[in-house]
Amino acid sequence: MRIVNIIFSICIISIFFSCQKEEGGKTLLHQTFSNNSLDMNVWSYDLGNGCPNLCGWGNNELQLYARENVSVKNGNLIIKASKTDSSYYSGKIHTKDKFEFKYGKVEVRAKLPKGHGLWPAIWMLGNDIDENIWPNCGEIDIMEHVGKEPHNMFASLHNASSFGNTVNSKKVEIKNIQEDFHVYKMEWTENHIQFFVDNNKIYTYSPENKNEKNWPYDKPFYLILNLAIGGNFGGPEVDNSIFPQEFIIDYIKVEEL
Repeated sequence: MRIVNIIFSICIISIFFSCQKEEGGKTLLHQTFSNNSLDMNVWSYDLGNGCPNLCGWGNNELQLYARENVSVKNGNLIIKASKTDSSYYSGKIHTKDKFEFKYGKVEVRAKLPKGHGLWPAIWMLGNDIDENIWPNCGEIDIMEHVGKEPHNMFASLHNASSFGNTVNSKKVEIKNIQEDFHVYKMEWTENHIQFFVDNNKIYTYSPENKNEKNWPYDKPFYLILNLAIGGNFGGPEVDNSIFPQEFIIDYIKVEEL
């Protein structure tokens, strides 16, 4: 009888933790890239070099964004950096005006490209950016990586309190960051924004006295994925022997907390 009770207790505990694991918020977006094309109900392209309004996309970047450098293959989203003659090409997509959300968890499994001068990023901007210009609209950088620092990644936030400077930021060393897929996660509530790599928490942003300058994070934001070349952060030197390179995204999931 004692053995039966023990087995019963173990089963109950297993069921409890299984239920706990399955519990969670509503799934708002889940992109697994199982089709052979980008879901245009969710995504839009940025094209060109940002001119005339934001040449070099505000960071002296060297690339031209092109549709051809974004593809969906074998269950992955692929953003390719390439060079043709003297011109650099890459890809950038976003969910502005199509998918925007306020508070939640973003999880992205991705493999980063290699090479000096590359700058892949998973990030977000406030949906009022057209009226409330950057950095007042707020920016959340879930993952940034630059090829000139091949073992590091950055999680950062921008807002009016830092005047566009990268003050609220955390750099983390991950030895094999370019070799394998990793899961980059951000959890955003009305009280804090936390960042994780492979479920290890690396940074928490939570101003004690929140105001419109240090906390523009109380409105919907949209997602952005891109692979920049050169620029203030990625460059200025670019190793031309590295091309082509690919930023590979396995899945993107957004959930309520």
